[in-house]
Amino acid sequence: MSLRRMLGVARLSEGLIMCGITGFVDFESDLRLHRATIEAMTETMALRGPDDGGTWIAPHAALGHRRLAVIDPAGGAQPMVRGNAVLVYSGEVYNFRELRRELTAKGHRFTTNSDTEVVAIAYLEWGEDFVNRLNGMFGFAIWDTEKEQLLLVRDRVGVKPVYYYPTKHGIAFGSEPKAILANPAVPRKVNPDGFSSFLMLQANMSGQTLFDGMYELQPGEYLRVSRNGIDKRRYWRLEARPHEDDLETTVAKVRSLMEDIVERQLVSDVPLGMLLSGGVDSSLLTALAAQVNGDDVLHSFSIDFVGYSDSFNAAADGLRTTDDGPFIQQVVDYVGCLHKSVAVDTHGLSDRDVRREVLASWDLPNHLGDMDVSLYLLFRAVREYCTVAISGEGADEVFGGYPWVHDDKVLDIPIYPWMAFQVLRGTPGPFSLFSSDVIERTGMMERLGGMYAEGLAEVPRLDGESPRDARMREVNYLDLTRFMRALLDRKDRMSMALGLEVRVPFCDHRLIEYMFNVPWSMKSRNGVGKWLLREAAGDLLPESVLQRPKSAFPATLDTGYDEMLRKGLKSIVDNGDDEPIRPFINPEAAQQIIDGTDSAGGGTWNRLRTESVLRANAWIKEYQVDMSPLS
Repeated sequence: MSLRRMLGVARLSEGLIMCGITGFVDFESDLRLHRATIEAMTETMALRGPDDGGTWIAPHAALGHRRLAVIDPAGGAQPMVRGNAVLVYSGEVYNFRELRRELTAKGHRFTTNSDTEVVAIAYLEWGEDFVNRLNGMFGFAIWDTEKEQLLLVRDRVGVKPVYYYPTKHGIAFGSEPKAILANPAVPRKVNPDGFSSFLMLQANMSGQTLFDGMYELQPGEYLRVSRNGIDKRRYWRLEARPHEDDLETTVAKVRSLMEDIVERQLVSDVPLGMLLSGGVDSSLLTALAAQVNGDDVLHSFSIDFVGYSDSFNAAADGLRTTDDGPFIQQVVDYVGCLHKSVAVDTHGLSDRDVRREVLASWDLPNHLGDMDVSLYLLFRAVREYCTVAISGEGADEVFGGYPWVHDDKVLDIPIYPWMAFQVLRGTPGPFSLFSSDVIERTGMMERLGGMYAEGLAEVPRLDGESPRDARMREVNYLDLTRFMRALLDRKDRMSMALGLEVRVPFCDHRLIEYMFNVPWSMKSRNGVGKWLLREAAGDLLPESVLQRPKSAFPATLDTGYDEMLRKGLKSIVDNGDDEPIRPFINPEAAQQIIDGTDSAGGGTWNRLRTESVLRANAWIKEYQVDMSPLS
């Protein structure tokens, strides 16, 4: 081990924790009589926290915790009680060392090396304002025994999930819906507004989920729950500020930020690996990690679909421009990491048990299909070697990498840019296999226009900004606050279901705040997406990788997978009485896909549409959802 690495471990090796949290509050009941309920809720989080678990109960509050021990296994047990604060915590606060020093100087004493204890004591010192001091990804709850008040907090960007269900005399909450559903007071009825968001594959910014009455705490928000009710507040939002750095300074600032972020996020006392796709995002993270690691071997992982390289055709798939394989190998050779390619085939993607596990990881239906099943299989293989992995999610949103941000025709259409991108390509929406009755009952078309208008109304403005920069600020804001949500949720669900902690350096709020105010002319030059990131990485990567165009997460090219989907759709159409989604779909449109006569889409887009029906059907069955509000 290098001396630098030895010193780094000695200096940085202090407690960071990935977990599942849950609990409920009721000001009119004695919850000490409901121990079985909090234990059942806590047990649903066992996959997120396979190493340990615990509960804490008082007359009006019950908290549960499941732990994935990354650092300081003995010192980070939860629920944690410090003074009048009882904490259940999931996540990582990357600046906890600085906060600990500041709190120690104020006279506080620590008995563990965990960042959990720092969060608890920071609350005691600074009250609710302490959330503004935290840098990290987290979801946690603090019960104040003196005030009899619950504080429920989610990180600024929404890397870690927090769900809640207001009750008559309090609230139930959890890292995932399944924890809340384990409380017998919570019904399982579909919400039409939530279902409309599913149809559009868009985050519902009100927080409403598909389960009626259950909400998702939004990024940068916290809830205060007391006898006076529930008070929701936003503690962070993006702000528009003049960018005063010249181009050279801006490039240097991005590089400096990335170096600091990666060094902080490499802290771990358990095996850690890099998720490497051969794109500039993950390749930069891998190169920076190799620098921090010094002489230590750095492990990297990628996904490889059986037969993908032999069948790859960029012209057949507008989302995937190049094959990952050659670029991955160039990075591995250049950086010197030890790489493992994880092979995935149609059999694995179609496996019923795997698909049930993926659905159970989400608790909700989605359209991602093989893209999240394959990610689950990748993470399952990575977990055999590592407990922590570093991923490149967020770079395209932060630095402007998506194709729609470079297409003026797309940007002229007054809907979400990624939807406009589909419209111009003549591809059908993910909702197009559902009946017009469902679309009408959910108010989806009205919601679509309203959601876009609401998003634009939120965008912070800068006086004197050029029309071009103002429009690109709008698109950047929508990418960061809407589009990125699904990708972060996918990453969290697929990883935590396997007890794997995945960290996302590009989602550090300091980088996002800085880049949000960098003018578009610096982010993209000569039509090159993510130019600024490529420039900052110029001395770290092979030129071919630096110049590689954007290519989406790969998907299987095996037509056998599409045949499996068609068979599933045919079963729903033919066996209506046994398939609960059947009354809500358009059988004619479904039959066209089954027969192969559909000409509106094809390939990826037909998969998304078909998967939406299959997932919704499985979700209704598995979770016994009352669909009567849509009937």
